[in-house]
Amino acid sequence: MLSSLLEQILGQPAWVVYLVVGALVFVEDALFVGFVVPGETAAILGGVTAAIGHTSLTWVAVIVVAAAVVGDSVGYEVGRVLGPRLVELRPLRKARPRVEAAQAFLVRRGAASVFLARWTAFLRAVVPALAGSSRLPYPTFLVWNALGGLAWGLTCVVGGYLAGRSYQRLESWLGTGALVVVGVVVLGAVVVHLRRRRAERTSAA
Repeated sequence: MLSSLLEQILGQPAWVVYLVVGALVFVEDALFVGFVVPGETAAILGGVTAAIGHTSLTWVAVIVVAAAVVGDSVGYEVGRVLGPRLVELRPLRKARPRVEAAQAFLVRRGAASVFLARWTAFLRAVVPALAGSSRLPYPTFLVWNALGGLAWGLTCVVGGYLAGRSYQRLESWLGTGALVVVGVVVLGAVVVHLRRRRAERTSAA
């Protein structure tokens, strides 16, 4: 599945790659679907496409960071408008224990939770809205949101870029580029998945 996804991405014009990567990162944060929409994976794959020359590293990084910051800001605004009714939304109601854990995390860490939540899929999706619902001042939220979006976005994109450069070196050494790309992408996806599951179990606890 991952090899097919990568082939489909590389078969599209660069502007389509920018659009898809930006959209996935945005909706992950803005629409409470961080546990479904692979924003982190999209950012990493965006870096890989830059490494092999299909896109610009600078543009991928700018788009990912901007989408992350704007997506969180939209999530904050949704939470601010809905207030306490936020937790009654169907997607959040189904994950009530995890939402309550996220609320406790926000109370415990304060404004810094906006930055820290950026590194865990579920928290990344719900903390901006919970911050808005709790009436955290937007200027304070924006500072931590921008710092988190910048750090997370650059880490994912540059990480994908460096991994992509490694793919190219291995391809020239081994002459099996396609298999190497697929193997390393699968390994990276497994590592991300395991880290995400461990972080979410910790959050739920």
